[in-house]
Amino acid sequence: MTVVLDRRRPAKPFFNKLLMPFLGFITVAMCLSVIYLPTPIVDRMLRDDVHREAQEWRMRVLDSLESGSETFARGATTAGDERWLSQVTTLSEIYRFKLFDMKGRVFWSTRPDDIGVINEKPYFMGVVATGAPYYKAELKPMEDVDGHIHQLATQGHAAHDDADTEMLLQVAEIYTPILQDGRFVGAIEFYTDLTELRAIFVDRLETIFVALSIISLMMLAATSTVIRRSGRAQLRTINQRAEQERQMMAEQMRLARNVRLLGELNEWLQSSRSLDELFEMVGRFMSHILPGSEGSVYVYSNSRDVLVGSASWNGGHHCDHIRAEDCWGLRRGRTYAFGSAEVDFPCGHSESQDDRPSFCFPVLAHGETVGLLHLKAKDGVSLEEFRTSQKLAQMCAEQISLAIANVQMRDQLHDRSIRDPLTGLYNRRHLTETLRRQLDRAQREDRSLSILSIDVDHFKRFNDTHGHDAGDMVLRAVGSVLEQVCDGDETACRMGGEEFMLLLPDLSMPAAALRAEALRSAIERISVRYGEKNLPRITISVGVAVYPEDGAMPQQLMKAADDALYDAKGRGRNQVAIAGEEDPDLSEIAALHPGPHPAPTPVEDEVA
Repeated sequence: MTVVLDRRRPAKPFFNKLLMPFLGFITVAMCLSVIYLPTPIVDRMLRDDVHREAQEWRMRVLDSLESGSETFARGATTAGDERWLSQVTTLSEIYRFKLFDMKGRVFWSTRPDDIGVINEKPYFMGVVATGAPYYKAELKPMEDVDGHIHQLATQGHAAHDDADTEMLLQVAEIYTPILQDGRFVGAIEFYTDLTELRAIFVDRLETIFVALSIISLMMLAATSTVIRRSGRAQLRTINQRAEQERQMMAEQMRLARNVRLLGELNEWLQSSRSLDELFEMVGRFMSHILPGSEGSVYVYSNSRDVLVGSASWNGGHHCDHIRAEDCWGLRRGRTYAFGSAEVDFPCGHSESQDDRPSFCFPVLAHGETVGLLHLKAKDGVSLEEFRTSQKLAQMCAEQISLAIANVQMRDQLHDRSIRDPLTGLYNRRHLTETLRRQLDRAQREDRSLSILSIDVDHFKRFNDTHGHDAGDMVLRAVGSVLEQVCDGDETACRMGGEEFMLLLPDLSMPAAALRAEALRSAIERISVRYGEKNLPRITISVGVAVYPEDGAMPQQLMKAADDALYDAKGRGRNQVAIAGEEDPDLSEIAALHPGPHPAPTPVEDEVA
């Protein structure tokens, strides 16, 4: 048996690659801290300490002088003051100090040669005279330090050969201002030798930093050892986590895409103006949102006895009509998942020999079922993969249901806004808009357009004699005849009360006059039964106007038709009048323009 060893080295985590440079950086940082940090830290500590001691000695000096701050204002000391001042250097680490008046003149000093000297350096008048202390530390030769004896040799080493070599001392010099009633009257200058104290502090800090550096290096070394030993386990964990994050990222991107498509679907559906346009949008979007599913959508007809197949996508098909009892989802009132249970039954609208899993989502809007969304897994799509799309499909069904309900409600509201509720004919608003469009078309295409103005004769007599219900029956009967007369683009409208209008595109004056006479004759023959009796005969008067002879604007054409109508009423009613003609001979017109002019079927309206 042959054993093949995989000699490839396992991939190291990213932080292991940076471990040695990081350790080197820490080592260098610790070494530099040992060299450069102790001295600045000690100098800052000594500066604060000298400031504090200077303030204490300023208070002692002011308390010990016979006149206190007045001594500085006068610029002179007494014999008692001088005896006390001469003992200060023996009682403290101060080896020299001076007293200045407000002009910077030394009026007392441990060095008599300094008395009378004026300090003209800028910091005295620019800093000290403003009430702020001034501190400086510098190296000075040993002969400048009073009361000290130094030798140019060190213990355990040979003496220096160069006799001129100087030993330098770290000396701190601080000016403390003296104020009287908030006014600058003088200053005290103290000198102190910090050489030994500074050397001790620096040596101690260096020792501390060296110890910390060693401890840090030991901790880093131990950490490095632990990291190296646990590297493989960490690598496996990192790889597993990376794979999980990759899967989560892919899932989040998929969800983000679905949310974006759902948002776009909702936006497009809300902007659709008809159900046909809406279903076209649904088919295109669903093929992208659910690419692994075939689908179709059904909508209830106006009679709500059947569902009409409206759209399908991704190779799916839909029946022209199905009944609610053909779908288990509609019968049970909830989503039906075929193929997910041990025992289930296919829907009647699905193919009988197709065992692929499917979903049936009842499409609900405002608590009412408006349709059905049917989804079926495509070939090659597993049951688990298909099930994961159920929630997304449910969200799509909800958006589709609201969009269908909105379009249907919009259509209903629009229909109500242009329909007369009593007769079902269009109203005056719709007539005005339609007449304007028809006139534009007639002008553009050089066509004829006729308009009939109709009024029911003696309509008030029906209301007064038989009641308003009988009058409404008369209006419905006339409206039914007008609706039968209309064909194609012809439009019948109720203008209000007993007045009606009829738009007849592409009809010249003779044809329109013959159509008006046929309409008048048909209405005269209808019989309306109210209760136990027949209502009196119904007659109408009709006025005919034609574009462009009688007007080119909507108001002009309507006025011409109304004037012809009033002319017909003035001649005795129940007749047709043509705009611009006093006494038209319709029989002569019919002889000159033979052709079929069928009369509408008489209407018999009855109310029990």
